[in-house]
Formats: sequence, C-alpha cells, structure tokens
Amino acid sequence: MNIKLLSGVGLVAIALAYMVFKPGGDPVETSLVQGAAMVTVTLPATLSEQAQIGKRGFDAKCAQCHGDNASGQNGVAPPLIHKIYEPNHHSDAAFLLAAKNGVRSHHWTFGNMPPVPGLTDADVRNIARYIREVQKENGIF
Repeated sequence: MNIKLLSGVGLVAIALAYMVFKPGGDPVETSLVQGAAMVTVTLPATLSEQAQIGKRGFDAKCAQCHGDNASGQNGVAPPLIHKIYEPNHHSDAAFLLAAKNGVRSHHWTFGNMPPVPGLTDADVRNIARYIREVQKENGIF
C-alpha cells in the first residue's frame, strides 16, 4: 500500500473520530432536553463521613450546575460521574484547581467553568471524596 493511500485513510479516520469524539461531542450531550440529567447515577448504600460532608458541600456549591449527585445538566455543566473524570484522568488536585481557579472548557462544549467562591481546600477534598465514592459505585475507578 502506498503512503498517499495510507495517509488518506488515516485522515478520514481522524475526521470521523473528530466528528464522534470532538471536545463536547459526547453523544449524551446532544440528545437530551436542556437541563436534563446527563447520566443515571446510583448512590452507594452508605457514604464515609468525609463523603457525607462532601455531599453537603457539593449540594450547596456544585449541584446548581453539575446536577443532583453530579449527574450533569445538559447545556449547563457536565456529569462528574463520568469516565472522563476518573481518578487516572482528573486527579483530586484537578478538582481543587478547578474550584479555585476555574477551568477552560476542554472536554465538553459548556464553556469555561468559573472559580467557585467560598470553598476551602478541605471543602473541595471532601467534595472530591463524595464524587469518588459515587464514581466507584457506578463502576468508575
């Protein structure tokens, strides 16, 4: 096979992948009503004490955008109970930096996330613990 044919096939594959997996191109994002939960979340039967505190912080500061139990809101903010936010891809430190400094949009088309005022580092650590425990219950490690 010649190089031109291989490069042409490669470009087509890249273009198709971009159409399907482009930033913000997650299929759930486009097929739901504005504001609808983007994923179904199963809660653990029990949460650790730290995660219980984190849930209260999440409900007070994060749920208005990221939805109940971090299920996301179509057209508003992404679900945090999603493989994109697994610990190997977004560490707990990434949550801390996002809450503190905001974050540029890079996986979804919701726009940039602003900093979240009124959260301490300890608050965000507790919120991250809550998210991690819920992620684990939903098969995201």
